[in-house]
Amino acid sequence: MRVERLKLNDFRNYEALDWKPRPGLNVIVGENAQGKTNAVEAIFFCAFGRSHRTPRDAELIRHGMAGGYVGLMLQSQAGARQIEMKLRAGERKQVFIDRLQAQRSGELMGVLNVVMFSPEDLALVKGAPAERRRFIDMELSQLRPKYYYRLQQYNAALKQRNALLRGAPGQEQGAMRAQLYAWDEQLAAAGADVMRMREEFVDMLSTIARDLHRSISGGREQLALSYAPSVDVARYGGDMRAALEEALYASALEDMRRGFTGVGPHRDDLSVRLGDAPVRVFGSQGQQRTAALSLKLSELALLARETGEPPVLLLDDVLSELDEPRQRALLEAMRGCQCFLTCTSLAGLIRAGMQDIPAYACKGGRLEAYSG
Repeated sequence: MRVERLKLNDFRNYEALDWKPRPGLNVIVGENAQGKTNAVEAIFFCAFGRSHRTPRDAELIRHGMAGGYVGLMLQSQAGARQIEMKLRAGERKQVFIDRLQAQRSGELMGVLNVVMFSPEDLALVKGAPAERRRFIDMELSQLRPKYYYRLQQYNAALKQRNALLRGAPGQEQGAMRAQLYAWDEQLAAAGADVMRMREEFVDMLSTIARDLHRSISGGREQLALSYAPSVDVARYGGDMRAALEEALYASALEDMRRGFTGVGPHRDDLSVRLGDAPVRVFGSQGQQRTAALSLKLSELALLARETGEPPVLLLDDVLSELDEPRQRALLEAMRGCQCFLTCTSLAGLIRAGMQDIPAYACKGGRLEAYSG
């Protein structure tokens, strides 16, 4: 899978861009605040229908403009595809796939598969569970578009249940419970599917991540991943729906007191361990970074294996955050896939033995051939 053309109009600090990137490595060099990240953000935007930096589409429109545009042509084993995103201030964005307007954002999932690695991802292991859930949700949505829709259904039911709970104080408990049960059925049905697909995904990822981590660490460490649901599934013989239904029932009074739903897939986590020790708690900073790198690279390998072609790799100013052994592991993973790499200088790539790299210079929302 590769991006063949990227067109931007009034997107972030780009007034206009018409770029035909190379099939392999595309290096964008420039100082901070010149637009390097904006270029890779546009590619991410076409893959997921949202930015990785802001939930507000209005922030993607160039300052002072009424609207913006991102157009992307790609080539995959399914053939040539086109994605267009049209932005208007104060309006919902319009998404077009092969010139037909998409009715649901989920139609984008799997059209352009990308893996993004940024300095923020180095906190994937030591950060809050929400970061690891987001990691699972994004990549599983690309791999299994059905998951994206089921997760949307779960989140919609969760939003309604929480709205009901916020009005709970002062209401008669029996009447409130009866209303909650209606939403509990929807939560349990959708939530069980979400949990099942998450567990399958983590099982597939764990073997790849273990082998990658062993290689990066020189065989000194054994990385283990496992899915950590917020409900006791084992108690119900693996029946996720029964476990979730019972957990929601048991937590109803506490949920009414607090005003939100305290159990379910929205509280799940991904357990990351070295041996039996959680990396988040006991790992050194170097071990945490190696584990995060292993997770991202295993995500790349899994998508390639399951879809039959490598995804597009987006590396946003991440080389400067890694030492040389980890840089080499990351650069090795680039082979065979199209990669967009942003950096403030080529020094890290040169140290890694990549001296003759054609690159693009980014300055003030413009891309041109890099001349050193």
